[in-house]
Amino acid sequence: MPRPHVHHPPRALFALVFAAAALAAPAVAPAHEYWLAPSRYIAPPRAAVELAALAGTGFRGDRKPFAPQHCVRLEARAARTLDLTRVARAGDYTWARFAPSDAAGVLFAYESDFTPITLPATEFDRYLGLEGLDGPLAVRKRAADGSAGRERFRRCAKAWLAGGDAARATATVGLPLEIVPLAAPGAGATLTVRVLWQGRPLAGALVRGWRAPLGDGGAPADPEQRDSVAVAWQVRTDARGQATARVAASGEWLLSVVHMVPSADRAEADWESTWASLTFERTP
Repeated sequence: MPRPHVHHPPRALFALVFAAAALAAPAVAPAHEYWLAPSRYIAPPRAAVELAALAGTGFRGDRKPFAPQHCVRLEARAARTLDLTRVARAGDYTWARFAPSDAAGVLFAYESDFTPITLPATEFDRYLGLEGLDGPLAVRKRAADGSAGRERFRRCAKAWLAGGDAARATATVGLPLEIVPLAAPGAGATLTVRVLWQGRPLAGALVRGWRAPLGDGGAPADPEQRDSVAVAWQVRTDARGQATARVAASGEWLLSVVHMVPSADRAEADWESTWASLTFERTP
């Protein structure tokens, strides 16, 4: 059943921004991907685009309501940067309605704070293996650590609304973990990205990609109703933190990477993970 849509008056000179949501930290296992999902990835100037956040597996997920207590930042970066948290509303499933003022492109960015979770030892170790987190898994094996996995996790998600100024897509936002494209996402059959951890290139990180076909009229298919898909490819970053994504097929793309380190707050968790994602559309 579609959720009700509520209209609000314009709040910005640069664009129409009607917020209703950012995201709530999911109460499910952190192995679920998290991404930003605009209603369209290509929009002419002054055409409103709705933004949502989803968590799930196989590029199929559930919309997450806005939880201001977990939101560190929610921005729209175009001719200037707009802070969408200033107009966001707690509990809504539509983050914002945004109308770009030009055709140069918009980069949406979101950062959450940490949420703790505890998993049984076997499940935690399996999750580390599936996500390519070889370092933490090796530490647990060397120590013969059979304890439950006490972790806290956070999200760093980006989405690119296509436009003519590639610099808007390739600029670094400054997220703790960030997938930075080195060209406009969706413009070519391959896309080289650099993964940054605390602003520095992260070598050996596992970057994975999923693709979902577009729905009727060229808009993304409903992510809550569409079928799950398998990972299209995965590759580790090199010494420069770079990896090349194979994105020749048309459709909606999700790139994702996760990095885990010992927790800075050992009273809350033993490990802390940061999940980064980038969504965009490929239209050959």
